[in-house]
Amino acid sequence: MRVTKKLLLGAVIASAAIGLSACAPGTGAGAGSTASGPSEVTVGVITSETGALAGYGKQYLDGFKAGLNYATGGTNTIDGTKITVDYRDDAGNPDTAVTAAKDLIGQGVNILAGSASSGVALKLADQAAQNKVLFISGPAATDAITGANKYTFRSGRESAQDVATAGTFLPDISGKNVVVFAQNNAFGQGNVAAVKAILGAKGATVTPVLVAEDVTEFTPFAQQVLSAKPDLVFVAWAGATTGAMWQSLSQQGVLDQIPVVTGLGDSSTFNAYGDASTKIKFLNHYFPGAPSNDVNTKMIDLITQAGGTPDLFSPDGFNAALMIVHAIQQGKGDVDQMISSLEGYTFDGPKGSNTVRAADHALIQDMYQVKLVANGSSFTPQLVDTVKGADVAPAPVTMK
Repeated sequence: MRVTKKLLLGAVIASAAIGLSACAPGTGAGAGSTASGPSEVTVGVITSETGALAGYGKQYLDGFKAGLNYATGGTNTIDGTKITVDYRDDAGNPDTAVTAAKDLIGQGVNILAGSASSGVALKLADQAAQNKVLFISGPAATDAITGANKYTFRSGRESAQDVATAGTFLPDISGKNVVVFAQNNAFGQGNVAAVKAILGAKGATVTPVLVAEDVTEFTPFAQQVLSAKPDLVFVAWAGATTGAMWQSLSQQGVLDQIPVVTGLGDSSTFNAYGDASTKIKFLNHYFPGAPSNDVNTKMIDLITQAGGTPDLFSPDGFNAALMIVHAIQQGKGDVDQMISSLEGYTFDGPKGSNTVRAADHALIQDMYQVKLVANGSSFTPQLVDTVKGADVAPAPVTMK
């Protein structure tokens, strides 16, 4: 969840894109075939290399390249099939992404991956269904991707897993009062709805405290939080007033009296909370020190050796590459066979064991409870607890 840039939880970037009439996808432009499968497969990776989400896109791409290296032993070849990647920049714009997808599919590409933007990912999911190609969505958090269609999978977590992880900071959420402290806009209202749907379903009472976007004095709202006598406060905030908001919650004693939970974003946000840093409880998707396993170690090494820095969305790219290599190996370039090979697939990624839920293609994975600790003049994350994937699995949805 972004603090200085954007909150991750539930963020959906508005978009509009035109459809693409169905065409017959192949295994990649110019690909031949062998008895065991195609000699070459081209994968189209569409994500933000420029624009507001370029930082997230880089993390994803660094992870993807490391994952492809890892899964193919550095050869970019699996069982005689060469994997070529065509990278396209969507600049966070759904129309740009759809144009790229049209071009790739028109060339015969039948595997797409990305994006960092939820709005882009939803449009790419539409393209996948219309053109019967495999699409593996990446960091985009919107829950709408899960179960979008049989052609769409995800390699990262979704908003529902974030919210469920927030609830694990109380031993038993049933009967508890959870205040959602957020801005009174579509983003904040969306978070209220998500908490009601997920934690409310587990027996919690959800009380929203919503603040107009132009407010700069937060003392009255901090007092509203205290007056509600919550057992847990869930904060969903974005924009320039973030620092002032946290300062007010701290000064009014909210952070001292009540467990306050928010999402910890990428490394650029670790120093954004000021004096409140050590008092906040953070849910987290990934930071390099959270998991301890050989795959995570290898991913970190590969990204570092390539000149990158492992960060929040590195595992999403890494997982996407592992899933694609597995699909190509098992499906031999046939889309229906690749889909079948991924449904129910369990594999070891940087965060440990992941399972693709067959019914709706949600990716069941561990999440983390984290705290920030002072390290000189800065702060670094420290793992508090690992939350098992099954305990925060999103509710199953019916495939569209």
